[in-house]
Amino acid sequence: MKTITEIKAQIKNPTRCNIYLDGQYFCALELETVMRNRLRAGVMIDENRLSEMQAESETSRALDRALNFISASQKTQKQIEDYLRSKGYTDQVVSAVIEKMLGYGYIDDEAYAKSYSKFTSAKKGKRLIALELKRKGVKDADISSAVAEIDGEEEAAKAIAEKYMRGKTKDKANIYKCYKHLISKGFDYDTAKSAIDGIDDEDL
Repeated sequence: MKTITEIKAQIKNPTRCNIYLDGQYFCALELETVMRNRLRAGVMIDENRLSEMQAESETSRALDRALNFISASQKTQKQIEDYLRSKGYTDQVVSAVIEKMLGYGYIDDEAYAKSYSKFTSAKKGKRLIALELKRKGVKDADISSAVAEIDGEEEAAKAIAEKYMRGKTKDKANIYKCYKHLISKGFDYDTAKSAIDGIDDEDL
């Protein structure tokens, strides 16, 4: 057991307090945690119990940050994990936050993959969409399911090709550049070729 010798509000963040045991800095806690547990100078406390309070405090703060992070738009589990780690939270805290968010239904990578695929399918092909979802940490099964629901890929490829070729002559050089452009957008070779072949001169 050690004695709390000082509880000092942080200058830059007055909602957090630095806790000192026997004159030495031990950890930082949310002010709400300090008040709820009735911590004050002179109180004897076990270090393990204080560490538990810190984990609870950090998890609560990290959860608030994670919820603010997803408030503007839906995020994948990996994006949330990367965000929290970039803020300095430990793996233990990150795991606790993810568990809570999964339980509350705030994380649904399958739904995210389907929404993302539907939203971007007018501008990108299935290959690029799948690659981007993979980078966002979505599981292969969820990616396959989402990409399989994409309709109108051929129409999207043709629209992109027509936009690219607009104002250009339909010669070999421009056709080749358009073909490369479609491939870079994630369309496969057959879809790209079909899109270009389907362009009429009057569409340019």
